[in-house]
Amino acid sequence: MERKTALLLIAEGSEEMEAVITADVVRRGGVAVTIASVGDTQFVKCSRYVKILADTTLSKVIEEEKYDAIILPGGIGGSKTFAESAEVGKLLQEQEKENKLIAAICAAPTALKAHGIAKGKQVTSYPAMKDEMSDEYKYLEDNVVVDGNLITSRGPATAFDFGLTIVEKLVNKEAAVTVAKGMLYKNYK
Repeated sequence: MERKTALLLIAEGSEEMEAVITADVVRRGGVAVTIASVGDTQFVKCSRYVKILADTTLSKVIEEEKYDAIILPGGIGGSKTFAESAEVGKLLQEQEKENKLIAAICAAPTALKAHGIAKGKQVTSYPAMKDEMSDEYKYLEDNVVVDGNLITSRGPATAFDFGLTIVEKLVNKEAAVTVAKGMLYKNYK
């Protein structure tokens, strides 16, 4: 079986816990994760001033490769950049058109809305985004919501479940359970 791939985007103001935990968990599940910054530099200052060096920039990979999953961590600043980026919009629209996995956590589902992604589907987000999301989506308050090839989640405390759900969807349930056990994470279904 060919190894699955994921592109995790980060931008100035992204939520570092969601980015790092998700990348780590998904990599533990056997998925090749590329972290790409949206902007001119690979260095990104996140929402709590942690600086992350991305593997590459989005502009360098956007035409080179297709990914099995596109992952958007939250954070108000990063999510706003994702929502305003034509490159991110094009990437998400192509991903949706090809019926491939899109995952967004915390404030990042607002970027999906900005680019017209997954309208009418079930979603969740950080609670402060509920009103903004409820008009075009079926809003739930579960920690993680899966609707077809869309995975959304609430925030930093749900990042482990978010990452494990991505592993389950891309690889299988057994891989997700194995990763959870290896991390001593007992909350995963």
